[in-house]
Amino acid sequence: MDWVFLLVTGFIAFHALSHRNEDGENDIGHLLFGAIALLFFMRVLFVDILKLFP
Repeated sequence: MDWVFLLVTGFIAFHALSHRNEDGENDIGHLLFGAIALLFFMRVLFVDILKLFP
């Protein structure tokens, strides 16, 4: 289940952080939710899968 969560949050983070609007700029909402998804991705990867920080 952790791998599915990583796949979904990784996709959300990548899409939100690399998304551009018509002017070629980032929207603050995409950056915010992309950063939150990236934090969850890193937490599950390091704590639950790699067990670096128990």
